[in-house]
Amino acid sequence: MENRDLWNSRFTFILAAVASAVGLGNMWRFPGIVYQNGGGAFLIPYVVALVTAGIPLLAMEISLGKKFQLGAPMALKKLNPHFEWIGWLGVGTGACITSYYSVVLAWVIYYVYLSFKSPWITQHAADIFHNALQVSSGMFDIGGINWQLLLCLIIGWSLIWLCIRNGVDSISKVLNYVIVLPLILLLILIIRAVTLPGALEGLSYYWTPDWSKLASPKVWADAYGQVFFSLSILFSIMVAYGSYLPKDAPVTKDSIIIAMADAFISFFAGIACFGSLGYLSHMTNTPISEMSHSGITLAFVSYPTAIAALPGGKIAVISFSLIFFSILFLLALGSVFSIVVAVATSFKDKFNSSKQKTMMFFCITGFLIATIYITKAGLYWVDIVDHFMNDFNLIMIGLIETIALGWIFGADKVLNIINEDTDFKYGKSWVFCFKYLCPFVFATITLSYLYENIKIPYGGYPIIGLLTVGWGFILVTFLFSIFMTFFKDRNVEDKKE
Repeated sequence: MENRDLWNSRFTFILAAVASAVGLGNMWRFPGIVYQNGGGAFLIPYVVALVTAGIPLLAMEISLGKKFQLGAPMALKKLNPHFEWIGWLGVGTGACITSYYSVVLAWVIYYVYLSFKSPWITQHAADIFHNALQVSSGMFDIGGINWQLLLCLIIGWSLIWLCIRNGVDSISKVLNYVIVLPLILLLILIIRAVTLPGALEGLSYYWTPDWSKLASPKVWADAYGQVFFSLSILFSIMVAYGSYLPKDAPVTKDSIIIAMADAFISFFAGIACFGSLGYLSHMTNTPISEMSHSGITLAFVSYPTAIAALPGGKIAVISFSLIFFSILFLLALGSVFSIVVAVATSFKDKFNSSKQKTMMFFCITGFLIATIYITKAGLYWVDIVDHFMNDFNLIMIGLIETIALGWIFGADKVLNIINEDTDFKYGKSWVFCFKYLCPFVFATITLSYLYENIKIPYGGYPIIGLLTVGWGFILVTFLFSIFMTFFKDRNVEDKKE
């Protein structure tokens, strides 16, 4: 069995964890959700969710990896043999997310190329986006492969493999590029955004709370969902990253640092976004509240539209287009390869396979699966799978995980694991959050999600499409998690025990 790699320093681990947590969820998902949920009012439930659920779950996952030096499935199996499938459920969900996230990375790579020409100067950004993806009439109008995106997908997966081919050693060498450089570029974008005409109006919308929104359960559900998605918890990444820590790593402190870094970057990304939206509102005489900005539209339509209107001529537009899409590219790259590492780590621990061969296998497999999203119906499929994986499966994993560890194994025992080998210890408030509050939140969001999706089919898609693609992917992840537990472990150390 290969000796397990370790991060070469505490700072490297923190940087790696932040690189995993900080991604497209910070740059477009967070500002989009803030926009949809009353501006500054959303920041209150977001902070509450971060403290009461984000940090407790993050600390738990990193601690399990550190204690057992194993990925999620095998680490959970150490706690209870019946828990292994929960880890595989997270792995399966992570694999599904990787399959379409890598395609979004391919979109971004194509837009980096487009930035050199910045066609949104003379054309509508929405038209450019639909033409770039060659969007068909519907999810079942497959229409064949988009060859330009296939090339970008090949480039994307080649870069992912280069970043992870030697495990944490190669990851450590690219961290400055996938987290430090994007932050420098983001700072440049913020400075430009806040100095534009109308920027203060956009920032006012961002920071001024609409207190009535706090009475909406949806706002709170969105806040918790954003925290879980943004921190890369519940789909095995942080357990895998924690497994490469030395036994004396101060997990309790590092979890707070990672969570706060992710939150601050989200907040500053919001400044860049709403400063730009304020400028766009100023130029078009359209109130910000009447615009429609969220998710993919925000990144590939709203931002290019705002950048195209920048003063300074074509050179300024090209420069800031390159800055924005370079940020997205680097953040997306860091997020995708962290999920691949989590998936590969889990299989390596289960089957005692070679590190390099395992990484190569999952890069090739991930690429092949991702090709289903680069057809001309790919945008619809990405939208559906993203909705069901992030809005349902991650929350369901959280519910199962907190019940299993908090009630069956025991929250007090989990707390003891978290507080091992550290001088900064969490108290009983952690137990309350993990054992009582988190399951309640997860259950509430799950029931609300089921009610809303049964009442109104998501996105107006045909029900048969949602059943086969959305719910079908969920069923596959559950069957996969059960199927994997039937394989015999080939880990040499496990055989000795």
